[in-house]
Amino acid sequence: MNSEHDYKAVNKATWNAKTEAHLTSDFYDVESFVNGNSSLNAIELDLLGDVKGKKILHLQCHFGQDSLSLARLGAQVTGVDISDVAIKNANQLAEQLQLDASFLCCDLYDLPNHLDDTFDIVYTSYGTIGWLPDLEQWAQLISKYLKPKGEFVFVEFHPVVWMFDDDFNNIIYRYFKSDAIVETEAGTYADRTANITNQSITWNHSLGEVLGSLLRNNLQLRAFEEFDYSPYDCFNHTVEVSPKQYRIQHLEANIPMLYALKAIKP
Repeated sequence: MNSEHDYKAVNKATWNAKTEAHLTSDFYDVESFVNGNSSLNAIELDLLGDVKGKKILHLQCHFGQDSLSLARLGAQVTGVDISDVAIKNANQLAEQLQLDASFLCCDLYDLPNHLDDTFDIVYTSYGTIGWLPDLEQWAQLISKYLKPKGEFVFVEFHPVVWMFDDDFNNIIYRYFKSDAIVETEAGTYADRTANITNQSITWNHSLGEVLGSLLRNNLQLRAFEEFDYSPYDCFNHTVEVSPKQYRIQHLEANIPMLYALKAIKP
């Protein structure tokens, strides 16, 4: 199988299956969300600042909880995702909650064929870029969709996390991008008992690759921070060290688990 060629179809099918499981999971807790809970964390809220009246483009938005949380804060949000099941549910939630958010289903790299607009903020977070083979093209899109003085806000799992096996015992992947990583997994991070088996095609991206792609595409770094915890309990062998702060129990605070940045288009 030519994974570079087929990755979009394979990953779209995977995310359609995952979405069905995620909608009923405790992890995403749609009922509490509908009743007013925000899905956003302090890390991204600190970088986003006051979004009232801002136009926001949310890349790889899944079924829209973060997009709609931003809309609840007064933003006008456009969400994009490759999964048609996710986008269908995002639109239904937006209609149910009567929020100023619209959603587009397309592959990220194909977005210019579906959207002609500019935004105050481009936002993406938590488990997004691993699904993309080409960060140069990703950064070009971010730059294209930002207004002058517009901000890119990004929170992502640290590339060190993706070097380990699922039990965090051995390093089995390169820190630097190389060939596509093709894996088959039962269940999903939001519900490990879900009766689904997914194939995924992903890539590891180093911090140098991320920052370099943004800098080469006319984005100026304004904030960058690394964190020794995840706000999500989405890995094996975790321990909650503070509310919504999870670490790998046997690794404690010894590895970075997240990074966050803000860049501006001059």
